[in-house]
Amino acid sequence: MGNCSKTLKKTNPDKFYPKIDSPDQVHRKTDSSDLVYRKTGQSDTFNRFPSPSPLPSPAPAPVVRLYGSPSSPATSYIRFALLYKPVTLLFVPSETPDFGFETPVIQYGSDVISGSSVTILRYLDAKFPKPMLLSNWNAYNETMPVVVSATVLQHKSLVWHLERMVRWGEDLAARGGRSKGDPVMGSARMEVKKYGKSYSQLLEVMLEHAQMEEKIVFPILEREDRGLTKSVNEEHARDLPLMNGIKEDIKTIIVLDSGSSSCQDALFSLSTRIKSLQEKCKQHFEEEERGILPLMEAAELTQGQQERLLEQCLDVMPSTHSHLLKFFMEGLLPQEAMLYLDLITRCTDKDRAGSIYRFLVEEHHGKRNDGKPTMGLLLKAKS
Repeated sequence: MGNCSKTLKKTNPDKFYPKIDSPDQVHRKTDSSDLVYRKTGQSDTFNRFPSPSPLPSPAPAPVVRLYGSPSSPATSYIRFALLYKPVTLLFVPSETPDFGFETPVIQYGSDVISGSSVTILRYLDAKFPKPMLLSNWNAYNETMPVVVSATVLQHKSLVWHLERMVRWGEDLAARGGRSKGDPVMGSARMEVKKYGKSYSQLLEVMLEHAQMEEKIVFPILEREDRGLTKSVNEEHARDLPLMNGIKEDIKTIIVLDSGSSSCQDALFSLSTRIKSLQEKCKQHFEEEERGILPLMEAAELTQGQQERLLEQCLDVMPSTHSHLLKFFMEGLLPQEAMLYLDLITRCTDKDRAGSIYRFLVEEHHGKRNDGKPTMGLLLKAKS
């Protein structure tokens, strides 16, 4: 565990999936296109009329320093966690932090904290409560098979992205393809291209997820109830024409004249089809979680077998865990994202986990704009 220079008071943790009054107020990392289609929870009349006096400048974010080895998985893990907190992070690369600790060290004011990842996150949650990063994740993790936890979290990300695409598609259809003058989105054609890129990313993750279930998860469950997963695999196949059809619709809309009647009709059709896909997927995921995935407990796999099984799942989803990992993580709440990384830590070797975390941090800071990850470590199997 390591040492901690400050003792924190124990608090009652929230449930792993806390109740949120407004789903649009949760803390997620989003890309610029999503900001246009997300409610902020503020009144649209806010700042509509000029204030007679200048609004006060926001207070500067508190500064947190992180010392640690750039090649350390633990360091990259904490760097990613700090991206969620309302702080200014100053990362100080150091193979041996000058505080007498071998593990990563964070410094905030006069506090110097080191130890396990949980120790550091518990301190950060105490100092900066919103958003929470732990929130009873360990209890949740211990009561559900590892591969089931990962599958459920993948469902959550996919559902969030589908709902986002539905809102965006409805907005496009309501405008008839016309630009709303948002400089972030660019012209009407550029916006549709961005929509298409986002959908292509979502489609790739969805296909890898389905392949993971079919190749890794369902064969285990089939041993417990023969024939049970046949209908699930058939549902995967039935949705493929709809998924590919949406992609073709987007290609067609891109070449149409913005605001024309044909463009408006195509956008309305696209909005209808993406809504249909969202409903089908949501129902499909709920049925899996309610009637199929719980059977994993009946398989009575040892902890080691469960972890090897999840590692195989990661192998079958290379894009999701490399250049699409940032996109995937945007669909998770902070607690869920940290749990997912914790599952990766448990089920892969140190080099592989470290490369995944570093890639995620570099993606956030725009250091991998070419979208071409180094796959050697990402796909390195545990020896």
